[in-house]
Amino acid sequence: MQANFRNLRLETGAGGVGVLRLDVPEASLNPLSDAVVAELDQALSDLLADEAIHGIVITSGKDAFAAGWNLKEIDTLMAGRPTPEQVLAATPAFSRFLRRLETCGKPVVAAINGLALGGGLELALACHQRLLANRPGAVVGLPEVKVGLLPGAGGTQRLPRLIGLEPALRAMLEGNSLEPAEALELGIVDRLVEPTALLDEAILAAGASGAARVQPWDLKGFVIPGRLRPGGPGWGEAFASAVAAATRSGYGNYPAPLAILSASYEGLQLPIDRGLAVERDYFARLAAGSVARNLVRTMFINRQRAEKLAARPAGIPPTEVTTVAVLGAGMMGAGLAYVLARSGLRCRVIDRTPDIARGALAYAERALQREIKSGRLDEEAAARVMDRIQPGADFAELGDCTLAIEAVFEDREVKADVTRRAECMLPSGALFASNTSTLPISGLAEASRDPTRFIGLHFFSPVERMPLVEVIRGRQTSDESTAHALDLVKRLRKTPIVVNDSRGFFTSRVFATYCYEGQMLLLDGVSPALIENAGRFAGMPVGPLAVMDEVSLELQYHVVQQARVDLGSEFVEPPSWQVLRLFVEELKRMGRKSGGGFYDYPAGEPKRLWTGLAQFYPTAASQPSLDEVKTRLLYIQALEAARCRQEGVVTSAADADLGSILGWGFPSWSGGVLSLVDTIGAAEFVRVAKDLAARHGPRFEPCDWLVGLADRNGSVHDLD
Repeated sequence: MQANFRNLRLETGAGGVGVLRLDVPEASLNPLSDAVVAELDQALSDLLADEAIHGIVITSGKDAFAAGWNLKEIDTLMAGRPTPEQVLAATPAFSRFLRRLETCGKPVVAAINGLALGGGLELALACHQRLLANRPGAVVGLPEVKVGLLPGAGGTQRLPRLIGLEPALRAMLEGNSLEPAEALELGIVDRLVEPTALLDEAILAAGASGAARVQPWDLKGFVIPGRLRPGGPGWGEAFASAVAAATRSGYGNYPAPLAILSASYEGLQLPIDRGLAVERDYFARLAAGSVARNLVRTMFINRQRAEKLAARPAGIPPTEVTTVAVLGAGMMGAGLAYVLARSGLRCRVIDRTPDIARGALAYAERALQREIKSGRLDEEAAARVMDRIQPGADFAELGDCTLAIEAVFEDREVKADVTRRAECMLPSGALFASNTSTLPISGLAEASRDPTRFIGLHFFSPVERMPLVEVIRGRQTSDESTAHALDLVKRLRKTPIVVNDSRGFFTSRVFATYCYEGQMLLLDGVSPALIENAGRFAGMPVGPLAVMDEVSLELQYHVVQQARVDLGSEFVEPPSWQVLRLFVEELKRMGRKSGGGFYDYPAGEPKRLWTGLAQFYPTAASQPSLDEVKTRLLYIQALEAARCRQEGVVTSAADADLGSILGWGFPSWSGGVLSLVDTIGAAEFVRVAKDLAARHGPRFEPCDWLVGLADRNGSVHDLD
């Protein structure tokens, strides 16, 4: 028997075994979808109707087995803001098919030849045996928690019944991919097989006499493996501690971990069919909520679009870059050199002296040792990376560099001098990029011989770990320069957003408001501990005072002073300038690097809030609620982002959201700094903002763009 479908192939193997190969056209990872499931269901019917077929193998015609459900379909469903009941009505087919598969009466073997994540692993779990190719990249896992969902096609019910409660909960709550050896050790797969023998072994297993055709959980007397069993010793305590850990890590902002725990706790005490119904109910609640909708849209759909260079100007052929100049070997310059070399590019690092420039080699050596220790790189590959970094102090060495990235101190004159000296030696037509975090690109481009070839590439520290690059177009930056800058970002496997020129651009400008508002709360007499805890409970990585210490109060002080010089009579001091001035000019507490700022950093001990804060900023007798402080810290950022959107600094909510989450850690549960407005509702957001403005000052006054959005009950994504 041989049949053809659009998304799979069905054929007969040896010994009366039907082989079903997933092969979704124009996709590398076999995403599951309603169309794929419909064909799977029909193929199963065909196989069951053929009496000559004694067993079934499910495999893939691609390098990957199956990558899980097509999140674009889920995004489309969630964009309509469905009720849980509507989600349930729209999503039963896959779960129903998997239950039919495992109760079909014929042995079914999964030949997992590559990656099997999410729904792909759930498909394999519904098979009676699982053979996994023993090769790199053949990973398995249930990563749904990372997009605010739970495994909704049996994962919370089958995996614990297969491998035990504790390892199953760990796999689902962490959402990590498991390598073949770990998958075998946990019991997720039955055997590891050499890739070339995988299909033959699977056909033999499916056609063997006595091959399993019933799942363990469908047998009478089935008991969940492991020491923890429903109602037994430690069962309740295990869930209680898991709930506490999940709540503590996400501060209650992410419902998916608790839903996974609830679905597992309730469903595992029931027969499998009723457990699957419990799981579907919890999945529907998550899919109908704002957190999953925000995470799927921003962290998957929009991030994928950005990484595919959706913002790249059309019709411009790519340029081949082989050698890049990095001007400055400080932390940013050294980090840039390492990332460039790690991606296969030669890198010439120039600084004042050869010894200073060689700091880039030391930085790369430390980074490479970490990669070798983790097993991501071997010594030979690391040596090749080191060979690509060539430090020096002579600008004459830049003659073969078709792209230069300046990463010197945030001072306009220093940057101008480096630009002029480098461009004298760079070949004609070379692209020149500044890694400035605040200084307007159009002003810096005045020192360039060709402002059309001058652009901002704002990387974040540490460069090797931070995924975002903010690409800043100056007033004269050409489309060609923008396209070539984006090509480089893609080569480095970073996520780009494209913004227009402004002081602080988008990321630094909006992030600064979080830091300033923390200082304004100090001025208002709010307890420093409450300020810091509110930042973390809102979902920010650290509190606003701690982050100022890390960034350096001195650096922020110089940014403000540079703006004072540049803007002259138009300069407006930040609302918290008096705090910044006091710490830098009088107290000489400039942050962690100087030994202390808002925090003390005792040797060998955890940092702690500086006790001297109370002397300068006494705590008021009446303190605001935690929610009120959280609101101030989040709203001030969203309001500034909206002003950037109104001014055209950022041209889409998608870029604003990605920039905020990947750039400075704005809470991902919100979908990003502008999606927060949608999550709350534009009308309600504007109402609260106006109330904050009345009580705390005009910095909370919503801009016209936001007010108009509220008046028409619109979405921040309407114009994307």
